Amino acid sequence: MGRLTGKVAIITGAANGMGAAEAKLFASEGAKVVATDLNENVLNEVIQEITNNGGEAIGLKQNVASEEEWKHVVEETVKQYGKVDILVNNAGVSSTMTIANLEMEQWNKVLDINLNGCMLGMKYAIPEMQKNGSGSVINISSIGGIVGMAGSSAYTAAKGALRSISKAAAVEFSKESIRVNSVHPGIIETPMTAPSFKDATPFYKTFTQLPYFGKPEDVAYGVLFLASDESRFMTGAELVIDGGWTAL
Repeated sequence: MGRLTGKVAIITGAANGMGAAEAKLFASEGAKVVATDLNENVLNEVIQEITNNGGEAIGLKQNVASEEEWKHVVEETVKQYGKVDILVNNAGVSSTMTIANLEMEQWNKVLDINLNGCMLGMKYAIPEMQKNGSGSVINISSIGGIVGMAGSSAYTAAKGALRSISKAAAVEFSKESIRVNSVHPGIIETPMTAPSFKDATPFYKTFTQLPYFGKPEDVAYGVLFLASDESRFMTGAELVIDGGWTAL
């Protein structure tokens, strides 16, 4: 308990799945949480659960692809809590397009949310961290940003670029004690991946080496480590949480 006491964290895509798990865990560890999502009704349920358990959090409706909405989220965070210590760029969408059949509208949507949204988060949150003299950014990428995944061209392009920009930002802001790391989950049971688990033997079972799939909490604990001072000597790193997929 208390691993994030005194810290203020912005977590996007926090209405369900990994983002909700991160928000609840961060609050239980003492952070003041600003949770954002487009799904305002479900997000409010997460906030209510946090406050019912004695945590401190507010929820803000946000489209992470909007620069104006990012300005608003950071401004409201500073207005409410005075600073920004942690940014978790968690919001994302999946896509099943091959290069041969991709539609530019869908391609642009995936990159807007999965890549541009994270860049905008860093653009507006990092200046507040600079005022503090320290900070931690955690960008939720994917194993799709490390290895090839057939039929997911836009998704892997965005997640691979997110992996690279995380390293660039880590170098750019390292002298100011602002750390930037990326997290690369494998198959995690969330609402976004739910369709993949309909079959009795999901396709992904072939790749996940452990005899079970990941839960949102498995990723949240890794993100907590990177957000805390326990990882003070880590920046530009890739934390893979994939049940052994990339060990193949």
